Amino acid sequence: EVQLVESGGGLVQAGGSLRLSCAASTFAFDEYTVGWFRQAPGKEREGVSFISRRDGSTYYADSVKGRFTISADNSKNTVYLEMNSLKPEDTAVYSCAAGLWLELTTRSPLPNEFDSWGQGTQVTVSS
Repeated sequence: EVQLVESGGGLVQAGGSLRLSCAASTFAFDEYTVGWFRQAPGKEREGVSFISRRDGSTYYADSVKGRFTISADNSKNTVYLEMNSLKPEDTAVYSCAAGLWLELTTRSPLPNEFDSWGQGTQVTVSS
């Protein structure tokens, strides 16, 4: 298990941009798959985007493809989620998660495949 610290998020108008950061405490971060889930009130938790630190493969939910970009900075043990062209339906609590040796496929990983979680950050997109 690693300690994850999230930053970013906030309030933005539709069409705007935000960047989320997820910093990890371990130097073995390159053995993890890291990404974000989000949950809006009254809705199920949804996998948004993930990156395999081992082979660089990525996953994006259909709802964010072409708008969100996930990346990693090895030197800082940090993963970033750049969110552009934000829509009101992107409003949710975004939670960073890390899973050891988790391989990405065409389907979204499930929350129970991750063993480390950040504290969550609110993203609100106004219309």
